Amino acid sequence: MHAGDGADSLEKATDDFVAARPRLFGIAYRVLGSTAEAEDILQEAWVRWQNADRAKVLEPAAFLATVTTRLAINTAQSARVRREAYVGPWLPEPVDTSADPQMGAERAEAVELAVLHLLERLNPVERAAYVLREAFDYPYGQIAEILETSQANTRQLVSRARKHLAAERGERVSRSEHRRLLEVFLTAAQTGDLRALENVLAADVVSYSDGGGVRGASRIPVVGRLRVAKYLAAFAPRFWPDSQVRWVEANGRPAVLVEAGGDAVALLSVDVSAEGIDRIMWVMNPAKLSPYVESLSG
Repeated sequence: MHAGDGADSLEKATDDFVAARPRLFGIAYRVLGSTAEAEDILQEAWVRWQNADRAKVLEPAAFLATVTTRLAINTAQSARVRREAYVGPWLPEPVDTSADPQMGAERAEAVELAVLHLLERLNPVERAAYVLREAFDYPYGQIAEILETSQANTRQLVSRARKHLAAERGERVSRSEHRRLLEVFLTAAQTGDLRALENVLAADVVSYSDGGGVRGASRIPVVGRLRVAKYLAAFAPRFWPDSQVRWVEANGRPAVLVEAGGDAVALLSVDVSAEGIDRIMWVMNPAKLSPYVESLSG
């Protein structure tokens, strides 16, 4: 072995990892709905890659995707306990997708906040199977190897996840219609206009506020058109007068960043179907908002 071989091999290992990194992050983030947890997984995957017998690895990207997916599943299993202890509704951590619309995916699938929120209700293996298939277009055979299961079972996992999402979410609207309804909603919410709110909300709308127990966010979801409209109208005079709004993009959709006194207080995101706005998501937990805001200014 020549003196430079070790350094060369580490350099190649680094290059391979850096090339795969956007996809690895995309997988871990979609399975976990958390950028912080995804970053931790990537660090662990890097350590494992450094310690692996790389001479025997024919496809570094496939090896790294396998390691990352398995670590994400393990983390998701332990995260379930933490989520149960979380104060109030848990929402995924938003990401700024304007700079990287696909966020490491072949397709912009499974990145919207509402989808990640619904995926959270699936078990971690179903979630991973869905993400690998829908966002990254992995063949069923490769997903089966990653998950250490049969192809038939892999197809079933993906099918169950698809059915779950289809049952929970009607047909989505176009991006321009999404933005238009969010604009109408924002104006109605700011002015506390009950009639306008009712017009834009779906009958079974749910409003989730993720404050993590830190802010005065509602600790239980508010459900139903009239309840949500009344809740928002009552909330308007306290919340909006001292705040500024900034249009941003979060998880592939238009969103609104609400700031007061120079600090971000909420990221407002909605999910829209042909019936109207069916999910309202207020991310208010500073631990989730701060990294998002920093990524915008960066």
